[in-house]
Amino acid sequence: MDWSLLAPEYILAGWAAMVVSVDLFWGRLRKDHLAYLAATGALVATLVSLVYVNEDKSFGNLIQIDNYATFFRVFFGLIAFFTCLASAQYVKDRLLHPGEYYALILLTAIGGIYMAAAKELLTAYISLELLSFSLYVLTSYAKFDLKSNEAGLKYMLLGAFSSAIFLYGMSLIYGVSGTTSFTGIGEALRGDTSEFALAMFLGLVLIIAGLGFKVAAVPFHMWTPDAYEGAPLPITAFISAISKAAGFALFLKLFAEAFMPILDDWRWMIAGLSAATMTLGNLVAIQQHNIKRLLAYSSIGQVGFMLVGIAALSPDAGSALVLHLTGYVITNLAAFVCVIIYFNQTGKEEIADYAGLAERAPFLALCLSIALFSLAGMPLFAGFATKFILFQAAAQEDLLWLSALAVFMSFVSLYYYLVVIKQMYLVEPVEKVRLPVPRMEYAVVAVLTIGVFLVGLYPQPLFDGVENATQFVFAASQGAAVAGGLGP
Repeated sequence: MDWSLLAPEYILAGWAAMVVSVDLFWGRLRKDHLAYLAATGALVATLVSLVYVNEDKSFGNLIQIDNYATFFRVFFGLIAFFTCLASAQYVKDRLLHPGEYYALILLTAIGGIYMAAAKELLTAYISLELLSFSLYVLTSYAKFDLKSNEAGLKYMLLGAFSSAIFLYGMSLIYGVSGTTSFTGIGEALRGDTSEFALAMFLGLVLIIAGLGFKVAAVPFHMWTPDAYEGAPLPITAFISAISKAAGFALFLKLFAEAFMPILDDWRWMIAGLSAATMTLGNLVAIQQHNIKRLLAYSSIGQVGFMLVGIAALSPDAGSALVLHLTGYVITNLAAFVCVIIYFNQTGKEEIADYAGLAERAPFLALCLSIALFSLAGMPLFAGFATKFILFQAAAQEDLLWLSALAVFMSFVSLYYYLVVIKQMYLVEPVEKVRLPVPRMEYAVVAVLTIGVFLVGLYPQPLFDGVENATQFVFAASQGAAVAGGLGP
């Protein structure tokens, strides 16, 4: 075991302990300084992760450090970095015990990283639970807010139930394959599965249900609107980014390496989940009047689009999925940081409260509009480029009907995003006072907005990096196929 392979996670865990200690022994330190300290730790871990580019080593046959893991190390590190910066003012004004708050954000990033790097089921499950338990606590962190307490309780109870389902599915797959290794399961399923077809099918259904909860796919989405509305606003942004990214990182790796040989047995299930998720998410979002609940149902609709990439599982579809996931996270964080800035100044989160924002904070209204147009998939922005590549990859795998439905639902989503933009630009503000300009938060939203444009106008460098990362996932399954005599 080469323990040096885990250096970025040592840094995150050690930095989390240091942030708690600083908060404990230097209680008079300003809370926003802790945010900058935690963000520095996330950035340091991200930079150290770059040392492992083009590595392909295994840690005890439990964790694989390759370009796929490195990509998500950098990705999750940057999510934690931006979340810490976006939380500074909010935590300073509204929350107690900031040290534990920022430490949990760093620990959540570790769980997400190991979900992407796991080579076998038990490691993936433990990593998933590390991420989930940290998010349960963060969701209910505003302990004097009844909505936050309710959201955390619902999230925890439903999360525990889904974890049990996922664990039971794992046990069935272990029973029919005799191993928990992803590639070992793939080798076992390449043979004759008629003797254990029922147990295999049931295990597959339970694993899909468990992962479906983690990514908020219909009908496992019930926790999402309440958790988004009740959680502290920066944590809502964090959940929308890291739970989706980590869930799909595991989803893609598990199904590409373990379940690719029985693709025809589960493709129709994922395609059905995708269609139901994008339809319900986008239609119910139209009815929302709270900005957090609107973004919650919007994220459910986006999960439907991402499931298209799992249903169309192939090297091209896998790259397209990770590309869209990256563009979505950048865009969604940009939208949420705008919402956080507005909430910090006004304490309001109803869509009607955004009336006349273009007069009171022109830059903020512009950045939020750009993020919403990107989520809808409009040209020039990240959402258009990434959706186009994803839906094209699905059409090439004979899922043209699913791609057509996804395009239609993208048009539907444009309606409720335009409702918010209409409030900002066409409705007179109740108050004429200009909002103050918090420099740090404005810098964060500016960087994210530039990222939305870069991915939309010039996605090639990001796509090359994504393709280089995902080829390691599909190379593992193809290598196993060749070893089993099924390759060229």
